[in-house]
Amino acid sequence: MVTLFDIDEQNFLAVRSLSVRDDQKGYLDSASGILARGYAYRACRARVFGIAADGGAVGLALVKDMDEEPACYDLQQFMIDARFQGKGYGTEALRLILAELAAERKYDCAEVCVKKTDAPALHVYEKAGFADTGYVDKDAPDCVNLVYHFI
Repeated sequence: MVTLFDIDEQNFLAVRSLSVRDDQKGYLDSASGILARGYAYRACRARVFGIAADGGAVGLALVKDMDEEPACYDLQQFMIDARFQGKGYGTEALRLILAELAAERKYDCAEVCVKKTDAPALHVYEKAGFADTGYVDKDAPDCVNLVYHFI
């Protein structure tokens, strides 16, 4: 069973030790970097979610508010440790995060920018219901912008 948890002094070291495979490291920040971004983006209501399964930390995610148009939740970082990939934890964690955001309902949607070459991440997002917006950011032309609309 996958659950979300707050990161605190009791679990910080376990979360900080999480890492993706070497071939995935170019797609997102390290666990420590994600935690630091959560602090740096605190004015944007950034939240770092710990992801747990099988009695321990298996991943983490960073979501922040994006108030400029189109206003939405911005899923900045989402990672499952290399040891726990391929077990469905990412898909279930993403569904839990989206459910929390839907319940809060500050925005009507959540967006994520994913490298076109990151096929596993694209698969997880599409499986969760994200769809390509068709928007191409001139600063990140190698990325696909995906959106999830809360129903």
